[in-house]
Amino acid sequence: MQLDDTDRALLALLTENARLPVTDLARRLSLARTTVQARIERLEAQGLIAGYTIRRGRALAPPLRATALVSVEARATPALLTRLRDMPEVEQVHTLSGRYDLMIRIAATDTERLDRILDRIGDAPGVRFSESLIQLSTKIDRAP
Repeated sequence: MQLDDTDRALLALLTENARLPVTDLARRLSLARTTVQARIERLEAQGLIAGYTIRRGRALAPPLRATALVSVEARATPALLTRLRDMPEVEQVHTLSGRYDLMIRIAATDTERLDRILDRIGDAPGVRFSESLIQLSTKIDRAP
């Protein structure tokens, strides 16, 4: 999967605005529309472009976000992940190295709901200990 400068420029434009028409992309890159379309299809086929999405504005974002850092007993992670998949408030789960095994990103409508979700996570079989961090504000957001 070799990327050339044109591929990188195309990806940068799509990252900035994935809704740009191929004709606009072609004009900005000084390429033929068919060339840009072929490059996009190749980048998709290679898995370098996994999809296109929207980012919800603040008005649609849940008012409360938190991160739970969780230490899990050996071999208990698969069962915990199954439990977490059934919780719609759980947005992301990452495995970690170090003191904690999982980092769980949670979105909730209010503190009572967040409290119940954190209790469900903390009470899950195999959870040794957890720590929760409530997100107060976002200062930098480079997420796609």
